[in-house]
Amino acid sequence: MYVIKDMPEQVPQEDLDLLSGVETATVGHWRLFGFMDRAIQPLLPKRRVVGTAVTLAIAGPDSTLLHHATGQLRPGDILVVDRLGDDKYACWGGGVTVAAKAAGAVAGIVDGPCTDLTEIEDSDFPMWSRGLSPITTRLYDLGGGFNIPVSCGGAVVMPGDAILADESGVLVIPRDEVRAVAEKALGMQETGKKREASVRDKVQKLGEMSGASAKVLAKLAQ
Repeated sequence: MYVIKDMPEQVPQEDLDLLSGVETATVGHWRLFGFMDRAIQPLLPKRRVVGTAVTLAIAGPDSTLLHHATGQLRPGDILVVDRLGDDKYACWGGGVTVAAKAAGAVAGIVDGPCTDLTEIEDSDFPMWSRGLSPITTRLYDLGGGFNIPVSCGGAVVMPGDAILADESGVLVIPRDEVRAVAEKALGMQETGKKREASVRDKVQKLGEMSGASAKVLAKLAQ
């Protein structure tokens, strides 16, 4: 059985442009949800991407719906694939990479393994996954869901959510929260740069600046 929903409205470009300057680790200083499991790691180093989530759920050894879904992608989309618990079969390889990039997608995220790392590297297409596997899926026509709510790395992903992915991990943000999250994170990053400069220039020590030294000294004085 296939469940096929309409393509989601894309996140406004001005919001994505703002989000593109944010590090996932900055948001991790205060936000506790929306982060995918840390086992979902980038296959290409030093990449940061933002885009609109297009969601897919496919099971076990079958990737029929994934092949179909690549033809529906638009520039700026990120395809998020829920493997429904499977960690054996690689549904995403070189051919899917070429198709997704040709459609204009900016990245793919798979809650399971990928394959064909060299082809992914040659395509210069950012991917996040649970590593690699040589055992691949087939076109078994088993069904699946497209543009439905999914779970990827323990995070709920709705079609049309914003995705921020970088070398530290993957963050899912509801579209109506993107600007607020981005503005707060950018402010924190600017403050952090100033603090780092003070430590680098030996104006202050890190423990003094953060307040950690005062806590330690207070305990020692008791």
